[in-house]
Amino acid sequence: MRVRRGIDVTKRLLLLLVLLIGWTAPARADDISASARGVVRVVTIAVVGDEVVGFGHGSGFAVAPNRIVTNAHVVDLAARYPDNVIIGVVPSEGDKSYKGRLIAIDTDRDLALIEFSGVRLPTLTLYNGPVEEGEAMIALGYPGNVDLATARSAMDYITPQAPVRSQGNFAGRRSLQGTSVLLHTASIARGNSGGPLLDRCGRVLGVNSALTLAEEGDSTFGFAISGAELSAFLAAAQQEYSANGVACTTIEESMAADRNATAREQAEAAAREREAAARAEATRREAIAKARLRNEAARENFMAGAAVLLVLGALALGGAGMLLSRGSQREAIWIASGGGVLMIGAAALFLSRPGFDEDSIVPVPSSSEATSSLPATGKMVCRFVADRSRVTVSEIGDVPLEIDRDGCVNGRTQYAEAGEEWERILVPSEEQTVSVLDYDPSTRTYTNTRYLLTQSQMERARQLRAEVQLKQCSTDQAARADLATRQQTIRTALPQEYNEKLVYRCEPVADATPAE
Repeated sequence: MRVRRGIDVTKRLLLLLVLLIGWTAPARADDISASARGVVRVVTIAVVGDEVVGFGHGSGFAVAPNRIVTNAHVVDLAARYPDNVIIGVVPSEGDKSYKGRLIAIDTDRDLALIEFSGVRLPTLTLYNGPVEEGEAMIALGYPGNVDLATARSAMDYITPQAPVRSQGNFAGRRSLQGTSVLLHTASIARGNSGGPLLDRCGRVLGVNSALTLAEEGDSTFGFAISGAELSAFLAAAQQEYSANGVACTTIEESMAADRNATAREQAEAAAREREAAARAEATRREAIAKARLRNEAARENFMAGAAVLLVLGALALGGAGMLLSRGSQREAIWIASGGGVLMIGAAALFLSRPGFDEDSIVPVPSSSEATSSLPATGKMVCRFVADRSRVTVSEIGDVPLEIDRDGCVNGRTQYAEAGEEWERILVPSEEQTVSVLDYDPSTRTYTNTRYLLTQSQMERARQLRAEVQLKQCSTDQAARADLATRQQTIRTALPQEYNEKLVYRCEPVADATPAE
């Protein structure tokens, strides 16, 4: 078994056949296609005087809007002869190619970083989580044997076109000339060098660099410089990049997990409701029992007082009768009047004794009622809910959020009413991503649903966004209604399936700094 960069010309037909067979279950087309928009062809043209004396090409991918990673051996001539070798960057979309400039190279790791200007590319995210043997992997790039079979002229090499994808499986980790590499079975050929090796969610696992030569029926394996080596190279080059380690799930798996999580939360909430209701009822019954005892004691006091007044009134009337019989008429009248007042007082006291009504006992609020009384506006901190989300390219962290009762978020972005929720669709001027942001006050749930779009889809979304008139926060309900209508039009232009759905649960905080 021999290993070398690229592949010998005599093996082109064999690899062309390999490209057409050996496929396993396909990866999600939307995720891989989204990553493909950040993959480029890297062309090197050697010039002496006015004459082209050499031509080479490989692949690369964007780690920043204006910077791409490729293999060092793809741009080796440009490193050695910078005045005589031109680097061309050919995107997968558009109608132009761009001149690149080598800004970092590591020949030991076989990695290089190229800078260019004139266009901003969608960046790829590195995956830094665990990789299991047998896991599906996808290679993107521009294999030379495909070019030989299809290219009609040299112009085809500098004309933007989508990269070729091939799929295989992870076959283990190895060391290639002292560099950590991933061994895989995705079909690659000369020209794939520098292109990304992706997981099913379109995140970079490694950089395709070499392959084994198949002789006498041997299987062909590809080598990709590992993500750890790539991260170290980018750190040494002081190049920022996006990375996450969230396990890849399909949209179907994510939706099922979201439904299960929602059902589980609803069941738990119902159980808490029942427990709270039982506790509230027990508390209420205890309050009723105590109130009944207090009521009975009060009634007895009223009735005892009435009996005393009645006795005193009767004695007074009896005394008045005795005085009248002895001729003391005047004294008898006064005492009889006092007895009458006592008798009336006894009757009034008896009739005014307190009654008892269980319905008058104020019920104790349940825990859910107490929870729902927490504010749904103001300053919040929103924390990521993993089992209800689908993550492909985003980094995950807490989201500070401040929203007022009119849907003004962070003091600058107006959201529109969407039923009982607040919604805003963000269409950036440079990124190829549309985000649908949603806040549900009833559950204090914040959702960011992201769509990674093509250039043509973004152009259409930007055209629709230009029709949005409301640019700042407003209390004008008519203006917010117009915003809602405009946003619904943008929604209809988005694909049916999203790429990411990031779900957060928000809690009020005393002080939080809103995100920019």
